[in-house]
Amino acid sequence: MQNNTGEMPLSYETAIAELESIVSQMESEKLTLEQSLSAYKRGAELLKICQQSLVAAEQQIQMLSEENKLTDYSQN
Repeated sequence: MQNNTGEMPLSYETAIAELESIVSQMESEKLTLEQSLSAYKRGAELLKICQQSLVAAEQQIQMLSEENKLTDYSQN
């Protein structure tokens, strides 16, 4: 599945790694104001990707849990 820019979406792990890199760069205090603003914007985008991935994973877990409950009841 592609995102609206035509690129493949980042995996959770890739987004987290990039986010950690951005945080390190910002903590180094070696970025200009413009670079810091750009890094912050990218970090916000990555955070959104991570949050969406976690919500999707949680939904999958809930669905699997519900399926297991139905299976358990049918065995009685």
